[in-house]
Amino acid sequence: MKIHKEGYSTIILVLGVLCLLNLYLHQIHVHPAVFWSVLGLSVAFFFLIVFFFRIPKRVFTENSEGLIAPADGEVVVIEDVFEPDFLKCDCKQISIFMSPLNVHVNRYPISGKVVECCHQDGVKLPAFNPKSSTKNERTSIVMDTACGKILCRQIAGAVARRIVMYAESGTEVAQNQELGFIKFGSRVDMFIPKDLNIEVKLNQSVRGGQTVIATK
Repeated sequence: MKIHKEGYSTIILVLGVLCLLNLYLHQIHVHPAVFWSVLGLSVAFFFLIVFFFRIPKRVFTENSEGLIAPADGEVVVIEDVFEPDFLKCDCKQISIFMSPLNVHVNRYPISGKVVECCHQDGVKLPAFNPKSSTKNERTSIVMDTACGKILCRQIAGAVARRIVMYAESGTEVAQNQELGFIKFGSRVDMFIPKDLNIEVKLNQSVRGGQTVIATK
């Protein structure tokens, strides 16, 4: 298991704050029970932060005519929608909710060319709220692929405070290549052609880079 590069600064900051807190409690001679309790909670919290930024070893699924899950989490939306901002057509929306315990690396679901990408500011509704797709802070990545034009959207949640997007317009990208990272609880939406066969169900747990989401 590796630690994602986006986690280095957060991990160092948390370690510094926790060390200072526990040093201060030691210096003022708080009751031993309080000191050891805080120390134990500090260690547990630190390892939770490290765990959040993990990149586990994983054998990726390759499917040139299929879409692979862009993130770990639970499928919370499968529905027909009209996407008005980028695709401007009827399509199928598939949304994956990531809890703070999920791996938070986001990956391209299929190889193709990034034709448009942008970051949009917004509010901080819970990521499971249907309105979060259009109201929350988000990034949108439009791709031309073998399965048609698709939109992949990273969405910040009530806890998430930073979305990192690596996409650049005009670049060729590979299936399962990292497209970005979202810190602390969030969601990824995909808007795909309606004629694709959906291979997942609502409330199904999926793994980024492994679970097949849709095929031709």
